Amino acid sequence: MPDIKKITAQQTFSVRHPVLRKGLPIESCRFDGDDLATTHHFGLFEKNALIGVISVFEMANLLFDSTNQAQIRGMAVLENHQGNGYGSDLVRYVEQFLQQQTTDLIWFNARENAVRFYKKMGYEIIGNAFEIKGVGVHFVMFKVLSR
Repeated sequence: MPDIKKITAQQTFSVRHPVLRKGLPIESCRFDGDDLATTHHFGLFEKNALIGVISVFEMANLLFDSTNQAQIRGMAVLENHQGNGYGSDLVRYVEQFLQQQTTDLIWFNARENAVRFYKKMGYEIIGNAFEIKGVGVHFVMFKVLSR
């Protein structure tokens, strides 16, 4: 059974890099706000090996009226562990964490190939597709958290 726990921004790089920034410099794994006290990073471990990561930023998106918003970034599971439900485990863990933090809404920029995954978890698209240079086509997705 995998274990999810808090990790540092630096620890996320070992998963962010091969999954989200393959072929780019390791520095591309550092996100603005990674080291803020309000940012939280979680790792999914299997037999003490870090195989999945997710980061949560206290970040408002002007597309939404909600006061307490959080942005998910850098959600990734190592390729040879994908398809086992670990991504869903990470997202559900963060949803529960954010409900305890009185967060109203979660949003993020989803890669085109991840939209189906997030839709199955109850997330919706808002707006049109857009390109993140060097990374690809994305959609803003969101979910209102129930109390």
